Amino acid sequence: MAAEGAAVAGGGAASGRLAQDSLRQSKCPDAAQNRRRGSAQSQDAQRRAFQWCREYLGGAWRRLRPEELRVDPVSGGLSNLLFRCSLPDHLPSVGEEPREVLLRLYGAILQGVDSLVLESVMFAILAERSLGPQLYGVFPEGRLEQYIPSRPLKTRELAEPVLSAAIATKMAQFHGMEMPFTKEPHWLFGTMERYLKQILDLPPTDLPQMNLLEMYSLKDEMGNLRKLLDSTPSPVVFCHNDIQEGNILLLSEPGNADSLMLVDFEYSGYNYRGFDIGNHFCEWVYDYTHEEWPFYKAQPADYPTRAQQLHFIRHYLAEVKKGETVSQEEQRKLEEDLLVEVNRHPCPP
Repeated sequence: MAAEGAAVAGGGAASGRLAQDSLRQSKCPDAAQNRRRGSAQSQDAQRRAFQWCREYLGGAWRRLRPEELRVDPVSGGLSNLLFRCSLPDHLPSVGEEPREVLLRLYGAILQGVDSLVLESVMFAILAERSLGPQLYGVFPEGRLEQYIPSRPLKTRELAEPVLSAAIATKMAQFHGMEMPFTKEPHWLFGTMERYLKQILDLPPTDLPQMNLLEMYSLKDEMGNLRKLLDSTPSPVVFCHNDIQEGNILLLSEPGNADSLMLVDFEYSGYNYRGFDIGNHFCEWVYDYTHEEWPFYKAQPADYPTRAQQLHFIRHYLAEVKKGETVSQEEQRKLEEDLLVEVNRHPCPP
């Protein structure tokens, strides 16, 4: 599930896409009309950004003239539009107001009002606990967030021992939170059932791919998976549910020796611990930057080895058991049990 929150790292990739889009438009008969439409959208974004920054950030932002506000596109997608909003250098700060922020506008794929409220509450709590970016303002169209000089990790970096250990520690801290949301683990099978319904509702066709779907008997497979997981103890904890490289930021200016930050919490909720860890291990396999169809590349051989999994698990348990004395025998049992739990949940390649 590649997400857009990692784009707070900067606008390099987005700028490249914008340049490619401009090139395509120049070859199109409607290029001039498209440019006018894009210009109007850009002016509207600038106007709204100016209003929100003045209203929610205060301080020097209230002394800002509209033409002085710098609004740079960071990333674009169907679900969110992201902009970096900055004060000009010549305008001094008044207090502790930030000098640059990330403006997130909810886009074409609108979530329900309830989902947006829950995500905003979640975002605010994580910010307060220093597990996510600061939240500066929330409004119906979007929100103002802390702009973090950073970059998202690359798939191959997930296997680096130092980074893997840091991810394990960060995940354990995330799992240790108490959040004001339903504690029932509906997320995993609720999501799978929605996907299965979409597949079963597809109209009949002679395409060979549909024959394959029928051969796999997905409904029976899901029933068997339920039975397997029912026999596999796994604590229900607050999970991120999408800890892939694009949602892990490597901070340019780490604080308190903490070099990583998790972002994009739209899938977060109470779920089985084994899924969150196992899903992360599966993400070692997938590169979402592949430029040819289907725009990702799978390398099953990159799934973490037993030694790599144990390296992650030991750092995860060290954070969970911080301050506790654990015997070597108990430690080995905890590690082996977690290995089984983790590898049953995501059904690794």
